[in-house]
Amino acid sequence: MGSGQMVAVYGAYGHTGQFVVAELRERGFVPVLSGRDAGKLQAFAASHPGLDARPASVDDPVSLDRALAGAAAVINCAGPFATTAAPVIEAALRAGIPYVDVAAEIEANVDTFAHFTDRARAAGAVIVPAMAFYGGLGDLLTTAAMGDWSAADEAHIAYGLSNWHPTAGTRTAGKVSRERRGGRRVRYANGQLEYRADNPPTLKWPFPDPMGTQEVIGEFTMADVVTIPSHLSIPEVCTYMAIEAARGISDPDTPTPAAVDERGRSAQTFLVDVVVRSGGSERRAVASGQDIYAITAPLVVEAVDRILTGRTRTVGVASAGEIFDAPDFLRALSPHISLELLP
Repeated sequence: MGSGQMVAVYGAYGHTGQFVVAELRERGFVPVLSGRDAGKLQAFAASHPGLDARPASVDDPVSLDRALAGAAAVINCAGPFATTAAPVIEAALRAGIPYVDVAAEIEANVDTFAHFTDRARAAGAVIVPAMAFYGGLGDLLTTAAMGDWSAADEAHIAYGLSNWHPTAGTRTAGKVSRERRGGRRVRYANGQLEYRADNPPTLKWPFPDPMGTQEVIGEFTMADVVTIPSHLSIPEVCTYMAIEAARGISDPDTPTPAAVDERGRSAQTFLVDVVVRSGGSERRAVASGQDIYAITAPLVVEAVDRILTGRTRTVGVASAGEIFDAPDFLRALSPHISLELLP
């Protein structure tokens, strides 16, 4: 448990940030609330008496240093991460504390690995990007499915979402990513990211029961194509999205998530089906649960807890599957997800 350690949450008042703040408090940490919008921050802090609120701008390093002062770690929940990740990482390095974010932006995660790997390793610092539903969970499942394999030919991560009601932050991040790609789509093939102008394929994916076979968009590429190849020797990594969920996020009129329980979760359910293949052999890992934004909170807080208690395997910039014991980490999420590992 957190034992009263302070953890700064940048973007605390955002949709995912609020789940993270609640999870930190439940785990015994003391969240330090931070973000760019002082008005939203103060309004959120008013509903959490006793917590410190520290506004900070990514273009003001002094304010970021104040926000992180005395914190044992920082969790960045503020997108677009193309704008926020590097400044908050720099502040974490100055403060000498671990940095973890929930970035789903492919390009932002590529930037983190490219720009900070050498510095973080030299400093013995810990930086974990994409410690979220997209990027983190898929990486953990793929790593667990690999087991004792040192390499595989291909990995497939299929997302069966009952729907996808995106937050405003998700829409903004998606817009930034599309602009950075010049409107092209991206996939990971032949051991590298490839940018393409054609339309992605559609196909059927045999999800486990009770979901069953669903129509999906193939090469609906998520942050897994950055996290998984960062430490696993797999030249082909492909992600798939249930077509109804893909339509939801592409429709500008799709509403934002609506809470249906006391934890603030939406009614959305998910099933993540991971298949890795090597030669003629196949291994599989399956996880299911409720609300892709809400599940990010136990993912990222479990990561912080493990970092602060020394339950890590490396230093520097590392994805979830590299720095943590993937099967053990996934088992720790049992209150939040159902898990099945199949040989």
